[in-house]
Amino acid sequence: MARAAQTRGLALVAGAVLLLLAGCASGPRSGGSGIGRDGPDANPPSGLGQVPDAEPRVEPIRSSGGTSKAYVVLGRSYVPITDDRPWRETGLASWYGRKFHAQSTASGEPYDMYAMTAAHKTLPLPSYVRVRNPANGREVIVRVNDRGPFHDDRIIDLSYTAAYRLDLLRGVAPVEIERITNADIRAGTWRRGDTALAQAAVSPLAPAAPAAPAQTLAAGSPPATDSVAVPAALTSPVVAVPRTEVRDLGTLAPLGPEAAPPAASPPAPPDTGPQQPAAAAAGFWVQLGAFSQREGVERFQQQVARGLPALAGALNVFAERGTYRLQAGPYASRDVARDMAEQVRSGLQIAPMIVERR
Repeated sequence: MARAAQTRGLALVAGAVLLLLAGCASGPRSGGSGIGRDGPDANPPSGLGQVPDAEPRVEPIRSSGGTSKAYVVLGRSYVPITDDRPWRETGLASWYGRKFHAQSTASGEPYDMYAMTAAHKTLPLPSYVRVRNPANGREVIVRVNDRGPFHDDRIIDLSYTAAYRLDLLRGVAPVEIERITNADIRAGTWRRGDTALAQAAVSPLAPAAPAAPAQTLAAGSPPATDSVAVPAALTSPVVAVPRTEVRDLGTLAPLGPEAAPPAASPPAPPDTGPQQPAAAAAGFWVQLGAFSQREGVERFQQQVARGLPALAGALNVFAERGTYRLQAGPYASRDVARDMAEQVRSGLQIAPMIVERR
């Protein structure tokens, strides 16, 4: 059983049915959501910011039984991965603290809120994952030893210390995750100094103000951020890449003469419901979120359309590499896309990202 199945997640459903496997549905967190706090002990250990990353080591992956069995939580079925495949995902992270400290995880290990661990719905247990907060560029490596979080819009539940190091304790926030495979560990390429993984990293732009940075990515790259700000002076060139590859674009230089930008707030059409995944037009897009499940992106699209009706007509869902991305656009220039990203950040309190499609 995952940690505290009867008290976590299932507490949201009165008289919930028994679960074959349960886990964190995301711990209570601070912030404006109205959810109660779930933080450290009254006297937490000192130096949490210096707690080292989990050290990846080769651990066997069970191909059947135990934590590799398919399971059902809150009416949804999950099929764990049973091979050593790479895995990249972008979405929302949550965290959990003292309420579940020392309780059993899905792997049978006790949860340690001061260790660098995490929960994921389907990754092999255990797995090692690099987690990046694109709003500030911070990265950590955690050992996944539990199942969850069982919210459609969340992809990973972090230990208190991992969230502390990423500066995510204020609440749910976008992250990018990448599984470190056993092959990576054997070859030593998981270390950031090696090119195999380093080339796949996406570096944050330097902010021009205290707000967190916005980014411009090539289409197909892992998309998410925590907040938006206008970048400082842009000095390095745009890097043209194939749509299916990920490369570090760094900061971007002006592209030269540009077509007249469209209106910053496109008019809303009558129907703002879920759409079929669209074909992307060239230009600059504002990405509002990425989801592994179609239902999640459809629900989020409806929420955005209600929150910013003027943006509804520009919303499109793109299905790329097993991920559903909600983007608004296209915009003829990077500056116009940034203006729209700032409107989204201010109006919805979410963290959009600028994506260039060619």
